Formats: sequence, structure tokens, C-alpha cells
Amino acid sequence: MNEVALIEAILYLENEPLEEASLARISGLSKDVVIKALEELADRYAREGFGMELSHLSGGVMLSPKKEYWNILKDRYGRKNEAHLSRAAMETLSIIAYSQPITRSEIEAIRGVSADSMIRLLIEKEFIHEVGRKNVPGKPVQFGTTKEFLKQFRLSSISALPRLNESEVDRFDGFENIRR
Repeated sequence: MNEVALIEAILYLENEPLEEASLARISGLSKDVVIKALEELADRYAREGFGMELSHLSGGVMLSPKKEYWNILKDRYGRKNEAHLSRAAMETLSIIAYSQPITRSEIEAIRGVSADSMIRLLIEKEFIHEVGRKNVPGKPVQFGTTKEFLKQFRLSSISALPRLNESEVDRFDGFENIRR
């Protein structure tokens, strides 16, 4: 049996990133064999002439079109979640991504306007979710980003977000959990 071909077939059939342990369980192969197969696939797809690449997204791995081809194909093959977000939704999502965990009132303090409708939209699109409650009077809900957010924005983890410049950081003044 060709282990590399088996892992490739599993990745082709799955539409979500899979962790190495999941690939081992599905394929019946050892984790070491899965890791070697993934390395071989990554090398194969990195060569010129292939339209796919092995992407590490939200803690897992999946096959996806290379970035230069995805820009051409996403209008036809992109998911509904990739529909363009309004400027207000992107601003709210950015605040949450860089400041998580963050409460609604903290988002509103940064934006200067109500965030209710943007938070509802981002929850509906599965880009954010409730991650807990802040230990202050009233115990307000705190929000953070989801694996779907990482997947849609092609980030391996939240630490892969671009760094903020000083003028952008100034907007978050007073928020100790800002990611710089």
C-alpha cells in the first residue's frame, strides 16, 4: 500500500483541516508514517506545476489551491463565509482578533459605536464565539476568534496575524491583552 497516496486521498476528501492524530486514526497508519507522508506531500506540491499545496491551518493540515490560483478561483469556489465583510464587520473582527478575549463593551469603547449587530453577524459567520466571562461585576461575555476564522483567513494560528504599527496600537490603549 502507498501510504502517501492514502494520506493524499484522505486530505482530498476532507474539507476541514485534520490534525496528524486524526489522519493516523482515519488511515490506520502510525503517526510517524503520517508525518513522513505529509512531508513528502508538502515537498511534492511545493514543486512548480502543481496547483495545490499542503496548508497548515487552525492546528491541522489540508489540501488547498495555491494562493496564486485561489485568487482566480475563489469567486466561483469560495464558501459563503468568504463573502465580503463590511468595513464595520472587518474592524470589529480585527479588534476581537487582536484583543481576545474581549467583551462587547470593550469593543464598543475602541470602535466608539454599538457592536451588537457586528457581533451577531460574526457569530453567524462562525468567525467568533463566546470564550468565557470576565471576572468583573455583571460577568460580561468575552469573545474570541474560531478555527473557521483561522481557516478563512489562511492563518496557522492567531500568532500569525500581521503585526500592528504604532498608530494602530494607539487605538487599543488601555487594553492589556492586545497582540502587538
